[in-house]
Amino acid sequence: MIILGIILLIIGFLTGISILWTLGIILVLVGLVLWVLGAVGHAVGGRRHYY
Repeated sequence: MIILGIILLIIGFLTGISILWTLGIILVLVGLVLWVLGAVGHAVGGRRHYY
């Protein structure tokens, strides 16, 4: 999810399409939150690890 967000950020920046930029930021933030929750041991969506 983080990698997809970074790809959308790059494409949005290069093409000037703001919706891709916004979606990229959202995906990166959600991916980071899920990564942190999984790293500290909280179950995310019924799974102990998120990857």
